[in-house]
Amino acid sequence: MGSYPVRFRPFRLLRLVRLPALLLALLLPALQPARAGDWDLVSHEGRDYVTVDSLARFYDFPGTVPAVSQMMPASAIDPAVRSLLLDNGSHQIQFTLNSRLAVIDGVNQWLGFPVTVDADRLIVSRLDLVKTIEPSLRPELISGLNPVDTVVLDPGHGGHDKGAVCIFGNEKDFALDVCFRARALLEAAGLKVLMTRSDDTFIPLEQRPMLANATPNSIFVAVHFNDADTDASGFEIFSITPRGEPSTSDDTLALHDFSEEPGNVTDVPSLALSESIYHSLLGNIPQVDRGVKHARFAVIRLAQVPAVLIEGGFVSSTTEARQIATPAYRQELAEAIVTGIEGYKTLAEHKIPPKLVAAYRHEPTPSLQTTPVVVTNAAPPIVAAPGKPMTPAATQ
Repeated sequence: MGSYPVRFRPFRLLRLVRLPALLLALLLPALQPARAGDWDLVSHEGRDYVTVDSLARFYDFPGTVPAVSQMMPASAIDPAVRSLLLDNGSHQIQFTLNSRLAVIDGVNQWLGFPVTVDADRLIVSRLDLVKTIEPSLRPELISGLNPVDTVVLDPGHGGHDKGAVCIFGNEKDFALDVCFRARALLEAAGLKVLMTRSDDTFIPLEQRPMLANATPNSIFVAVHFNDADTDASGFEIFSITPRGEPSTSDDTLALHDFSEEPGNVTDVPSLALSESIYHSLLGNIPQVDRGVKHARFAVIRLAQVPAVLIEGGFVSSTTEARQIATPAYRQELAEAIVTGIEGYKTLAEHKIPPKLVAAYRHEPTPSLQTTPVVVTNAAPPIVAAPGKPMTPAATQ
């Protein structure tokens, strides 16, 4: 994609805006708790939060969550940085005070709002709980997942739009080659594949997701490579920003963040798709983890099917550009993307959670030419105790 800042500034609430009650009311139906007694709810800066202590109880993370004043500093350089690691043997979450960056099951995950403090208790946004944490920890409980029959691949840029450029070539050509390789693997696995472009043609952004929108039981996967003015490197992946949250690159909450975008109808399935692909990417290819992120890019904002945009490395980095320019690396990237897609297909059709990054790093990758990926060593689905709700709030 084009160059954009890769530095994330501290989040600031747009204080000039006191959100009208009507706008806040539009969010409430998706945020009603399953049972009030299960959660310690806190109102903070006009938004609902839950205490991390109640989150830990609900998801059976053992131990006692300490008061913020009792948390150990996470950095000897900056004692003000405090973090908390929750681990129940099947899942891990690490929260850092005053940060939007959480680590969930071994990968960086960007939240909509910083984890903060209320009365010496660590608290997390209720919207982040519903739209990110719950579907990350229990993807098998996501409702409304359709079977996957068709994958729409979207090679970024094309024609007069070269995308990012380096001495080894152009982003548009690298992306097209990865999609050709992914198409061959997907078709060998029995999936139908459509491509928004199959030659060096420029396709307007708003037309690209229309192909997926018109195709039943499809998903949309855009492939790009990154560019930055700084010495940045690594993978990142984007799905649609939930309504009522700022995108990852934004540090203020604005009125337009409350607009209902077409892609918001599948924001949770899109997150599940992005996580399945991202865990496969990091698990199969050693790279810097830039995180699972949210954005309102046109191709994912206008897609009404599960949709993601992959950034497969930085062509502005000489080291990564040299890798990206090799056919072997692009084949490796295509295989990892396809494995993640197959993991999502298995989730959607059989309610089996996709593999996590740690499982990929400790197991050989199954052949993509035979059967879809099936997780044989995944933790069993969490079954609610009598009277315990299965989900903390609606996931759609």
